[in-house]
Amino acid sequence: MPMAGENSLNYQKYRNNRVFLPRKIRRLMALSKNRIKYIRSLELKKNRKAERVFLAEGPKLVGDLLGHFRCRFLVATAEWLSAHRQLAVEDVTEVSEEELSRASLLKTPQQVLAVFEQPNEAMDASVISRSLCLALDDVQDPGNLGTIVRLADWFGIEHIFCSPNTVDIYNPKSVQATMGGIARVKLHYTSLPDLIGSLKEIPVYGTFLDGENMYTQPLSAHGLIVMGNEGNGIGREVERLINRKLYIPNYPAARETSESLNVAIATAIVCAEFRRRAASL
Repeated sequence: MPMAGENSLNYQKYRNNRVFLPRKIRRLMALSKNRIKYIRSLELKKNRKAERVFLAEGPKLVGDLLGHFRCRFLVATAEWLSAHRQLAVEDVTEVSEEELSRASLLKTPQQVLAVFEQPNEAMDASVISRSLCLALDDVQDPGNLGTIVRLADWFGIEHIFCSPNTVDIYNPKSVQATMGGIARVKLHYTSLPDLIGSLKEIPVYGTFLDGENMYTQPLSAHGLIVMGNEGNGIGREVERLINRKLYIPNYPAARETSESLNVAIATAIVCAEFRRRAASL
């Protein structure tokens, strides 16, 4: 696996050896082994962090992200390119499906992949006082994180605050699972105890097995909803700062059931109830 410095050197080689074609689209004659290595190296966080980029694959996802993030380069089949002739991307490589499969991290490549630059998002905690936001305490599964971003996008939640140990949103599996939601939902990695401790008279919700039935509790249209780790839930340091403990009741109450819900499923249930209440006001 190439190191971050090698990745930068490889990318510079491409910049120096591109072939320029009409319509301001630049294409390489072939997808070289070095570029394939560069693309596949982005599976590792250290390489994504060093390069400040991330990988996205598939027509739907790439189409959603174009225009929201600066595209460093794009690789696609002739079929996809023929349907997208007005691309505002300078570095485009036309490849066969076989070539695409060698670069792709997916089991079944989907016509196009692109490398985008990571944005520099400034964190503004004041948004919590005027809108509903999420906080994730050490969520580890990339699929869960991506699904939560997708849910936040669906329910109009624009900011998610993540603990430093939460999985990287730019993990390719996380990016794929967002289904484009990453274009509209901003993620901020920060100390949750420091963040929550700075909030004054703002409701901070969390889900617990010993919490109050959320269907009987008042829910506000603004504030912070904290969701915990897949195995351990919300950590004790964060739990001490939560001032609204909620419980998602099983049905019927006396029936023996699973110990807990998947964090993404629980997030969906909680967000749906918050938005239902807001709509009824």
